[in-house]
Amino acid sequence: MEPALQRRVQRYGWDKAAVYYESFWQNQLRPAQDLLLEMAQLKKGDHVLDIASGTGLVSFRAAETVGNNGFVLGTDISEKMVEIANATAKEKNIDVIEFRRMDGEELDIENDRFDVAICALGLMYMPEPIKALKEMLRALKTGGRTVAAVWGGRNHCGWAEIFEIVDKRVASEVCPMFFHLGNPDQLRLSFHAAGYSQINSNRISTILQYASEEEAIGAAFAGGPVALAYNKFSEEVKKEVHAEYLESIDQYKKGKGYEVPGEFVVTIGYK
Repeated sequence: MEPALQRRVQRYGWDKAAVYYESFWQNQLRPAQDLLLEMAQLKKGDHVLDIASGTGLVSFRAAETVGNNGFVLGTDISEKMVEIANATAKEKNIDVIEFRRMDGEELDIENDRFDVAICALGLMYMPEPIKALKEMLRALKTGGRTVAAVWGGRNHCGWAEIFEIVDKRVASEVCPMFFHLGNPDQLRLSFHAAGYSQINSNRISTILQYASEEEAIGAAFAGGPVALAYNKFSEEVKKEVHAEYLESIDQYKKGKGYEVPGEFVVTIGYK
């Protein structure tokens, strides 16, 4: 897929998924987000850049830590994600946080501004993740750090067949390189190629728990990375892909629900 087309698919796909994202993914992504924030070691007064911030699940937690003398800027390629995040900030009266629509590979941000950059499960969707890491590095002050989390290896993510199921019914691949950065050493090597030093990686296993078939389907299709293609399917095709996906995770069925294995890789590097 051409980079421009991939960015367009991500932008409008996440616009479609935005209203479902937190309800289906907030708990499922928590282990990766917890480890990312632990490794980031944020402190009072820090200025934090959150790339691919979505609805702000990590951004708001960062804002609590940095306090009134700190600042968090969240950026996302999806206008709808940004709208939801800014509305939440206004509702909660949090004035040390701001969200802006921006391409993570071309940040409209001055050099040497932030103490910490974070990216929780966004790099997999970018056509040129090393370019995005370089942009984060540029935005950091000397001695600053970037922490990024990605999904792990395909063979350790039990829901992975979702992409093939959707790809069979659309003209181009939905996320052609989704699991690449989760392969051994790939994220660490990407940090190195982007110019970081003192790089360290951690890999963790997790279980994605769904209470019902409807919850598993909603997370996979309505609230995730295939949302744009899914929303173009007829009701008949939607029923077909639902059945195929449930068959692909049938081995993880527990009672009425599912316990699907997953894996995350979290890496830190310094400027």
